[in-house]
Amino acid sequence: MQKTLIVIGIMFLVIGLFYPVIDKLPFGRLPGDLIIERPGFKLYIPITSLLIISVLISLILWLFRR
Repeated sequence: MQKTLIVIGIMFLVIGLFYPVIDKLPFGRLPGDLIIERPGFKLYIPITSLLIISVLISLILWLFRR
């Protein structure tokens, strides 16, 4: 459990350091990401972005387990 928390903390640190670069990536604006806008209401559902991120994380974890 301690190792997992340390790895998660390091991942947050790296994401925080590279946030300006990550912010320019097209994630969140891909086809398949739903945006519903009404007066006084905005709903954002990043379906495609979440699928791509999930596949990338699964591949990385699979490579570490080998």
